[in-house]
Amino acid sequence: MEERKKVLMIEDDSFLRKLYRDKFEKEGFDFLEATNGVEGINKIVSESPDVIIIDLLLPMKSGFDVLNEMKEREGLESIPVLVLSNLAQDTDIQEAKDLGAKEYFIKSEIKFSDVVEKVKEII
Repeated sequence: MEERKKVLMIEDDSFLRKLYRDKFEKEGFDFLEATNGVEGINKIVSESPDVIIIDLLLPMKSGFDVLNEMKEREGLESIPVLVLSNLAQDTDIQEAKDLGAKEYFIKSEIKFSDVVEKVKEII
């Protein structure tokens, strides 16, 4: 039996996490959650997710800080990261991509199913 792929979502909005949890579990993924950047880094290290979906505006440690820390820590820099944020400025998008984000989605402009499809494509 094939091992289920792990998706870690680092997002402080519990309603949004629940919507994505339901969607990903229905598609056969293990869904892990973190509510802030510090918890997110700890879960990345302890769980070795196959892909990470991260918001940029997070308590304790921003998504930018998490991306930066992943880029600097050996073994973490290769995990694909999708940013899902309300920040829509080109400078924010460019900074996230410079820090290693594979994709950048603006929450109000993307459907849940599109995010799931992009994750499947990446892993």
